[in-house]
Amino acid sequence: MTVQASPLDVKLGMEVYASSTPGIGGKIRSKLEDFIVEEVLLDGSKASINLRGDKCRISGRGRYLICILIKRGWDTLSVIEKIARQIGVSPEMIGVAGIKDAQALTAQHLSIGAIRPEKIKTNLRGVYLIPMRFSEEKISTRILMGNQFNITVRSILYGSLETYQMIIDTWREISSLGGVPNFFGHQRFGTFRPITHMVGRFILKERFEEAAMLFLSEPSEHESPQARNAREYLRETMDFRSALKRFPKGLFYERLMLRYLSRYPRDFLGAFRRLPIKLRRLFIQAYQSYLFNRFLSERMKRRISLIHLQRGDYAVKIGAKGLPIDGFTKVDGENLRSVSSKVEERSMALALPVVGFDQQLSSGVQGEIEREIIEQEGIQPRDFQIEKMPESSMRGGLRKALASVMNLSFKTTSSNGETAAEFRFMLHKGSYATVVLREFMKPEDPASSGF
Repeated sequence: MTVQASPLDVKLGMEVYASSTPGIGGKIRSKLEDFIVEEVLLDGSKASINLRGDKCRISGRGRYLICILIKRGWDTLSVIEKIARQIGVSPEMIGVAGIKDAQALTAQHLSIGAIRPEKIKTNLRGVYLIPMRFSEEKISTRILMGNQFNITVRSILYGSLETYQMIIDTWREISSLGGVPNFFGHQRFGTFRPITHMVGRFILKERFEEAAMLFLSEPSEHESPQARNAREYLRETMDFRSALKRFPKGLFYERLMLRYLSRYPRDFLGAFRRLPIKLRRLFIQAYQSYLFNRFLSERMKRRISLIHLQRGDYAVKIGAKGLPIDGFTKVDGENLRSVSSKVEERSMALALPVVGFDQQLSSGVQGEIEREIIEQEGIQPRDFQIEKMPESSMRGGLRKALASVMNLSFKTTSSNGETAAEFRFMLHKGSYATVVLREFMKPEDPASSGF
């Protein structure tokens, strides 16, 4: 049995499933507490959603104050902007290791330079910011291990025992593969408005007007009527000043750009520069993610193994904690056997390119796949050196083809004729819980299923 990926998944480059089992269906994020994310650092430090500041003693020394940020229903970039304004620092002074889901209850570490604990105050609803310790090292992806997830799927139409058996069958297939395909998940692109990568493609080609108008004026059926109407008005009129009055205040980034375009209506590059640099880079990173997803999907569609390497593949070294470490090997006729042996020992793993100006494509059959796709897209790796927006240029890199699903446990319950399944598992940094859940759920419409 071959399960077809949803039209949205295909649009984001996730064209296949690793498992052939039927999905349990259902919905995630029925409540924000149904999707819990807790960050774990390499030293074992865990950001807990249950932490409260009145029980914490601040320890250590250093130039950075390390805090735990607990947020409910906020995206990371927005909350950092608002926190920075409230405590009187630049957003660039705040370091985080990753962007957590907005429609979730999450806990993560952040660092703030040159500030005293007594200055840490926020009155944002659904946000707690708790000073923990001082450190000489700021928070970044370099010291991140991964994330612990606790996710409840509700509105499952099967009975509890049948759902349980379906989960076991899917988990058996995933386990035999050694993990799930390490796709970039829906939130990388925007599930409700999946255009982030398309904006990135226009920026890459330095077509800034098209990029800006797509970001500002492309409506979504999942938005409020006010937001849809405002976007449609802008698309029809190109009247930035009038549109600014119509855009809801919740569309914070769009309003930043519109405010600038009201004064300088032809400077679309300048409008993008009103956005935080992390968001500007995110557009390009989303397009890199889309290309990676297509590379991985096409390999799977051609039934080329994600475990057994081919000539021309990349293999990355894997450290003691299961994360890639510095160093990679290009597989050829001379080293194929030795690299394959290390993959079996789990000291190396297959990796595919994340396209950038400093990252070569694979060779062999995988290289042919990659070249076909970038030719279809009309781009080249050198295009990721963006002359007019150099701060968003991307060097590229390598990404594991498979994501390990660690310490998975689950249980199913039934109440009032409805079945729910609760999953607990951990993923290494950069891997997406929704990519794991899509294998179990196989949603026909990821947006309405809470993805």
